[in-house]
Amino acid sequence: MTFTHNNKSVAVVILNWNGKIFLEKFLPSVLASTYEHMQVVVADNASTDDSVAFVKETYPAITVIVNEENRGFAAGYNWALENVKSDYFVLLNSDVEVSPGWLQPMIALLESDKNIAACQPKILWQGDHKTLEYAGAAGGWIDSLGYPFARGRVFEHCEEDRGQYDEAATCFWASGAALCIRANLYKEMNGFDPYFFAHQEEIDLCWRLQRAGYKIFAVPQSVVYHVGGGTLPTGSKRKTYLNFRNNLILLSKNLAVVEALYKIPFRFLLDALAAYRALFSGDTQTFFAIASAHWGYVLWLLSKKDIRYNHNNYPSLQAGKHSGSIVWDYFIKKKNSFAEITGHN
Repeated sequence: MTFTHNNKSVAVVILNWNGKIFLEKFLPSVLASTYEHMQVVVADNASTDDSVAFVKETYPAITVIVNEENRGFAAGYNWALENVKSDYFVLLNSDVEVSPGWLQPMIALLESDKNIAACQPKILWQGDHKTLEYAGAAGGWIDSLGYPFARGRVFEHCEEDRGQYDEAATCFWASGAALCIRANLYKEMNGFDPYFFAHQEEIDLCWRLQRAGYKIFAVPQSVVYHVGGGTLPTGSKRKTYLNFRNNLILLSKNLAVVEALYKIPFRFLLDALAAYRALFSGDTQTFFAIASAHWGYVLWLLSKKDIRYNHNNYPSLQAGKHSGSIVWDYFIKKKNSFAEITGHN
């Protein structure tokens, strides 16, 4: 994709919580970005390390805004972006290294079509630049039961990057690790749902954007490198809890009533199977995290007086949706690549 010069402003906003080690390592790559109209903002979520002092002393040109409490990823970004003015927001994890020209392809795509609301770069693992990374890989998808996966990542299996996903393409969700979005639409959609705290809030936002008639894209001409697990490590009880609880909330908010009535109970059953599978393998932590997630979902459901279900069927809503089940494809049919499962690149 050819980048054409424009004067659109971009705010790269890094939400930080005790991430000095990542800021030290990766801020230089962000500041080396070649996009002309870029500002960098570090929004601190009540860190207890010396992240803020480090940024202020080392990079005085960076805007630092400090929150007095840790609001989590979702509410933290909502709070931060209230204080930022720009045409585009790029929500960038602190544990992401970027390539110099990473912004241009994404902004060029968004400028080419006003119906594209948001996009993401190709995300490779920072530890091995030949491997697509868990948190979005080359564009997020979702299956018929609401399980998220990505071009290049199915469950825990991350593919080697052989250029197989190097075409820009519509997807269902763009990764929150490096999300480029129109600022006016972020605000129009009221940003992330703060109840999510962290995990899958970007899927919810992208789903709502699609329901409003917009498209989501992956732009592999833009490349970043993600460490992953910087705040909540893989396998942590809290991470498991949030992923299972938030996925059920995601479905309740966005599925049509008829779909929700049978899919959510079925998901409860599949979650229970996953919990008991973990228990019988000796992983009591995962078992209790999933059980707690179900209670957390019920508490959320009881707290909601009005859940606005989706009754509209926009054509764009089908982008990035797999009509089958990745649980069946992956665990029963033993397919582990995105192309094998979906028939797409």
